[in-house]
Amino acid sequence: VQLQASGGGSVQAGGSLRLSCVASRSIFSVFAPNHMAWYRQVPGKERELVAGITSGSITNYADSVKGRFTISRDNSRKTVYLRMNDLKPEDTAVYYCNAYRADGSYVWNWGPGTQVTVSS
Repeated sequence: VQLQASGGGSVQAGGSLRLSCVASRSIFSVFAPNHMAWYRQVPGKERELVAGITSGSITNYADSVKGRFTISRDNSRKTVYLRMNDLKPEDTAVYYCNAYRADGSYVWNWGPGTQVTVSS
């Protein structure tokens, strides 16, 4: 597994979680130059972009999470984070991280993701 996501869980609406995504040793040397993003997917739907952060730490967010989620990265730890506040039931999904190219394609294989469940 090249990217290991963790930190998911079950929370009530309005709660918070912080997800982490750590790169494996095999991609340590190329982590910092890559743009990173968090995605999420629910059964029967396409995987969607939640938040992205460029190699220069410029961030962007899906409209549905703006003001509630914050993406950050620590290149020294080869880790990207997603702080999620004011969670809503519609945030329930499996969350994944990956690096992305300018054309939108993904760089590495998908890991198993981490499940986030928000109850009302």
